[in-house]
Amino acid sequence: MADEVMIGGVGEGRTTAAVQQYLNDLANVSGNSEAEPVVRELLGRAVDRLHLMCARLLHRRYPRLKKGPLNLTSEDVLGAVVGRMLKAMRQVRPGTVRQFFALASQHMRWELNDLARRLDEREAALELNESWVEAPRESGSDSAPPGTSPTLSRILSAIDELPGEEREVFDLVRLQGIGISESARLVGVSPKTIQRRLKRSLMLLTERVGDLGSDDDSQPS
Repeated sequence: MADEVMIGGVGEGRTTAAVQQYLNDLANVSGNSEAEPVVRELLGRAVDRLHLMCARLLHRRYPRLKKGPLNLTSEDVLGAVVGRMLKAMRQVRPGTVRQFFALASQHMRWELNDLARRLDEREAALELNESWVEAPRESGSDSAPPGTSPTLSRILSAIDELPGEEREVFDLVRLQGIGISESARLVGVSPKTIQRRLKRSLMLLTERVGDLGSDDDSQPS
């Protein structure tokens, strides 16, 4: 039991094994028509974990999207990500569980980032329209329209620019909330290697965007 995390009543260890089997099956089919049923079954088997990943990322990194006017839920994100994955896996065939969930994590960030940008643009447009009504721009004024969430953009850009190994571990541990031991099993390295890569990722991010928080580098397994 110590090696198995329970998600929605499904053993995470069993989920990992099942996902790998579907990926193995996917490698043996050719053409999208044959692959799509396998991909749908794969996504159905992994849906609990994908939902958990969506919920954690939305809560920890994009909490403002849960408020009005979007009132976004983890189910909304999950539905969008499943749609993205169905399209992505017509072109990309992950060979391992690690690659599959890394692909899903990337699409989650893209989806939430797109929503955050659209929300910023909407709020900026509303603010600009209100400023026109309340205080028309004077002739010759060089004031600029309000910007759009530079801090969020800097953080997301810095994460995307991390080296591959460090970005993968940061995604697993900090964004998806997966423990050190389970992350080590997914990546296929030792827990000490995960901790070393996580520290390296945090050091690089701190250099780029400042202190991300004073909490411990490791999380419970």
